[in-house]
Amino acid sequence: MAVTAEAAVDYLDDSESFDMAPYVDGAAVLLGGVANVIMQLSHAPIGYGVVESKVDSGKATLHPLKRLRTTVTYLSVAHLGSPAEKAAYRAAVNSVHRHVRSDADSPVRYNAFDPELQRWVAACLYFGTVDLIERMHGPLDAEVAEAMYQHSAHLGTTLQMRREMWPADRAAFAQYWQDGLAKAEIDPTIRAYLADLLRLRNIATPLQFVFADIHQWVATGLLPQQLREQMGLEWSASDDRRLSMMLLATGAVVRRMPPKLRQFPMNFFLWDLQRRLRKGHQLV
Repeated sequence: MAVTAEAAVDYLDDSESFDMAPYVDGAAVLLGGVANVIMQLSHAPIGYGVVESKVDSGKATLHPLKRLRTTVTYLSVAHLGSPAEKAAYRAAVNSVHRHVRSDADSPVRYNAFDPELQRWVAACLYFGTVDLIERMHGPLDAEVAEAMYQHSAHLGTTLQMRREMWPADRAAFAQYWQDGLAKAEIDPTIRAYLADLLRLRNIATPLQFVFADIHQWVATGLLPQQLREQMGLEWSASDDRRLSMMLLATGAVVRRMPPKLRQFPMNFFLWDLQRRLRKGHQLV
């Protein structure tokens, strides 16, 4: 599946020079994972595309570690990968996505190749990334924040989203985001699926017993209020203060780590992708 950089630039614009590496934070990726899934699946076509997917090998409910690898690799490639690596991973994900489409029995119509759905997924990933960076490390400088925003278009263009679909600037994104939240609709089927992820019902029972409560609590705190309400999750001002203190404390620890440790596991999964490419192994 070798893909040259020359072949990739036809649809992957790597012209901007923003370096995301200093802002890559593995702890944030792990903390924000399920909250971001809830944001994404709050749009019914995405929710049913995941719940009804016939690609069992990619289901978080059946293969949580493989799903984690696929997702974190995607983030790593979109933010840090070369044009050729983006193109290769795009092709690999496409090979799976072509099987994800609604049928006659589906309550909503969906197609994993729909660039509008991919724009919403990219928007959720961008929102979650910046939200946790600022909660853990403080507000970004305005110039850095805008450069990071423009760079984050790769979260969509590494799939089928066209670059011009990404809102022009952060102000335009804020409007798109609010409009997207207003369209969110988590029905009982999707809510039940997401509740299983919140309660870690896809991992070993002893681990559920130890981690489910804190996992649900953190995820709840990272959700927009509209989605907490649709999920039937409670959150208080006291919860908000406690989570803010926890995230600031986590950020203080993370900033003292060597860069390679701070970036784990994103740097590991990018290395793994590069290894798989060299050896001609399956990427997804």
